[in-house]
Amino acid sequence: METLVVDHPLVAHKLTTLRDVRTDSPTFRRLADELVTLLAYEATRDVRVSAVTVETPLTPAQGVRLSRPAPIVVPILRAGLGMLDGMMRLLPTAEVGFLGMIRNEETLEASTYATRLPEDLSGRQCYVLDPMLATGGTLAAAIQYLFDRGAEDVTALCLLAAPEGLAHLDGMFQGSSRPIRVVTAGLDECLNDQGYILPGLGDAGDRLYGVV
Repeated sequence: METLVVDHPLVAHKLTTLRDVRTDSPTFRRLADELVTLLAYEATRDVRVSAVTVETPLTPAQGVRLSRPAPIVVPILRAGLGMLDGMMRLLPTAEVGFLGMIRNEETLEASTYATRLPEDLSGRQCYVLDPMLATGGTLAAAIQYLFDRGAEDVTALCLLAAPEGLAHLDGMFQGSSRPIRVVTAGLDECLNDQGYILPGLGDAGDRLYGVV
């Protein structure tokens, strides 16, 4: 498993404002959207392309286009929806699937309550959107779900990650022949007793959409 913590002043600036308890939901949504686009730039470095020749106004030129089948972007509901527009801005030809997953706050185990994905993901590159990689249970379950449907490799984009979550993913998929990458804006200190990232930024879903 590969982990990339994006080191860029704009990423750090936006993440700092997202952490601030005084940042309201509209501002939080806008900054999360902008931050995801910056993360997506790094996350798509290995996106598959095919060589093509195009006609310029002067002469033919060699270039590349995204290969088929198209990549698929998978936000994990509900908080992952706040990352979708930022990702699709950079990868507008990708397809979108949805995974509804919820974490039991007592056991910290993740369960799936809704899916909208192709049955066969053979040969597909998948980009999973999950704002907070805390215990790693939800993201591990999502990755396994995609692999079970034939996904070729998975890249997860997270606003923040905790060491415990990364260790859990690494342990779950140790020895896997299919590539897994985690691209995040920050690697924080640890989890608290409730499984929240410290210092973190709070509950990403609540800060995006309000408490429901």
